[in-house]
Amino acid sequence: MLVHSYYEEDPRVRREAESLVARGRPVDVYALRRPGDGPSAEIEGVRLHRIDVQRHQGAGLGTYLAEYLAFFVRAGWAATRAHRRRHYALLQVHTLPDFLVFAGLPLRLAGVPLVLDLHEAMPEFFRSRFPGASNPLVHQLLLVQERLAIAAADAVVTVNDALADRLVGRGVGRDKITVVLNSPSLARFDPSAHPARPFMADSHLRLVYAGALTPTYELDVVLDALARIDARRPELQVSLDLYGRGDSEPALRARAAGLGVAERVTFRGRIPIEEVPAAIAAADIGLAPTRRDRFTDVSLSTKTFEYAAMVRPVVATRLPMVERTFAEGTVATYPAGDPEAMADAILRLVDRPEERDVRVARTLERVRELAWDREVDRYAALIERLAGDGLSSLP
Repeated sequence: MLVHSYYEEDPRVRREAESLVARGRPVDVYALRRPGDGPSAEIEGVRLHRIDVQRHQGAGLGTYLAEYLAFFVRAGWAATRAHRRRHYALLQVHTLPDFLVFAGLPLRLAGVPLVLDLHEAMPEFFRSRFPGASNPLVHQLLLVQERLAIAAADAVVTVNDALADRLVGRGVGRDKITVVLNSPSLARFDPSAHPARPFMADSHLRLVYAGALTPTYELDVVLDALARIDARRPELQVSLDLYGRGDSEPALRARAAGLGVAERVTFRGRIPIEEVPAAIAAADIGLAPTRRDRFTDVSLSTKTFEYAAMVRPVVATRLPMVERTFAEGTVATYPAGDPEAMADAILRLVDRPEERDVRVARTLERVRELAWDREVDRYAALIERLAGDGLSSLP
């Protein structure tokens, strides 16, 4: 696998890699290298090769391109060299960026099947993340590189039906696409493994957000909603724990101070994947805020699944994929960018315990239907079909 991310922090890549190892396939992953980490490691049986390239979250476009290209060259070269000894049966490339698939062309030319795992729609992501650099010509070029990347692959995996429909609408054959939801493993998100917390057990409403602190996630709206709750219900003890890192953190800290809620907000930084379930279990309501645009219209936050798996009520932005995935009476939603409506949704969960319990039960049932424990068979079947008996050689 090639992935332009820190493997330890990428739940989807870890689920896939560890699932294949559990089924008897050796897996090598080539990923970014965090400062202080060694060049290699073994995690849950997965051989991790860390390429000496770091993420520059929130940087300008030029820095992103330099980072992408550095990883493209180094990871492609490392995998190609290792293939002489390891004899890879299959190469899976995770996006973004889409063009990372071309780092696998030497293996593809040697007869190794190539799977492209499209986590996101790169043309829409670029338009959302770099609006100043986006224009019709750039968008068309990104569509072309997406089309070429897909053409270079034997099969395409993507994370939801909306992204699959988008690809079909752009001329990709449906038989080339496999949808493998970005849903959590119930073995990892197991509420029975953590102390049970009854709702507001200490008369304190604890809100939690676990994810990136970037403009895509409208945490400014969350802070505004928190200020409104504080003004409307001054007797209510309420706090917000933010788990994650990103370029929005300085602005969010300043906004919290300006709204007078800084003492209610704790920035806890990024925590290991293994610690996320405990952080959710210690809270009362999980928040999944997302700014709405063309990019997020075809995305679905994994945070929603994770909160629900830990038997917590969820407040999420009313996005197309949220409504498509979760029926009425499950996740509590609010219109994007509306802090007053978000505050209403949170307080309704506080004030209506019977409705809250029904929502929690129904959302949990839906998450169990869509959990990784069911998705893994579809993913493994695709890998087995393409890789066949060509198991990678052992060390």
